[in-house]
Amino acid sequence: MTAAVLYGKEDVKIERVPIPRVGHGEALIKVQVALTCGTDLKVYQRGYHARMIVPPALFGHELAGVIEEVGAGVKGFRSGMRVVALNSAPCQMCFYCSKHQENLCEDLLFNNGAYAEYIKIPRRIVESNMLAVPSNVSYEEAAMVEPLACVLRGLHETNVEIGDTVVVIGGGPIGLMFIQVAKLTGCNVIAVAKRDSQVSAAKRLGADDVVQITQVQDAVDAVRALTPDRRGADVVIEAVGRPEAWEWAIDMVRKGGTVNFFGGCASGTKVALDTNRLHYSEISLKATFHHTPETVRKAFALIAERKIRGADYITGEAPLSRLQQVLRHMLNRNGDIKTAIIPGH
Repeated sequence: MTAAVLYGKEDVKIERVPIPRVGHGEALIKVQVALTCGTDLKVYQRGYHARMIVPPALFGHELAGVIEEVGAGVKGFRSGMRVVALNSAPCQMCFYCSKHQENLCEDLLFNNGAYAEYIKIPRRIVESNMLAVPSNVSYEEAAMVEPLACVLRGLHETNVEIGDTVVVIGGGPIGLMFIQVAKLTGCNVIAVAKRDSQVSAAKRLGADDVVQITQVQDAVDAVRALTPDRRGADVVIEAVGRPEAWEWAIDMVRKGGTVNFFGGCASGTKVALDTNRLHYSEISLKATFHHTPETVRKAFALIAERKIRGADYITGEAPLSRLQQVLRHMLNRNGDIKTAIIPGH
């Protein structure tokens, strides 16, 4: 089969590799679509991911497709079924799984290789994080379950309430999903974005106000000016993964508010925080990572019910052979949100 192989920093090659063989409890999926995402872009830039991928390795993790083959012992799935398979599954036995923190599982099993004609799904994912896709949901929409599940968990853990003023820093796919879901929850949403395309996308997906950082002298002041009595937001979500944005988040939140550091910075990054402000303003700091089987199913329901639409996020399509060019194009900070990579074309 044809597949993308990550060899290192900005080094992805499209190669011919053997089609994986399925064992007991496993499934082989013929990939119909794989979506680009910010995490894959970071992996491409850095050449690795500390938790998910060590090169040389098959690459990509947001996908949907058709079951080509199932191994012995697989129940509930058969050849020909349309499915979405997530990129991980917890063990359900460790301390963290017992605390309903499956995303922190001591043996969290990751699976990569979506940018390929076929992908093998391990038994644990088949059993807990692979879902049948109804005919009225497109492959592109189904593939969005993974990032949306991460966003839903982030909002839930931040204890967002109806009527809250929520600031979302970042106009990439994840930031835009936070904007849309926070608006669906009944929040007043202020987006902080950089490029014109991000500003228009944020408005289209429900932001009540947008602060474009290239058009203001002080982003923090501009955000506070949009909140009642300039007190700051109830919740600030950092969805960029840059230290300056982490620091902004602290200064944009009100006394007694909550900050979610959702965007992961590069390993070894240090951030300077005002301890006096944190302490005397009783600011809660939260960081959320990844998804759980529960949020996966909630995300799937939102997509199946058409409350989140793939067309709002997928702005282009390209054959697998052009993956390297697509990733380089994304590095140039273009207006694309997500690109659907189509294997076999």
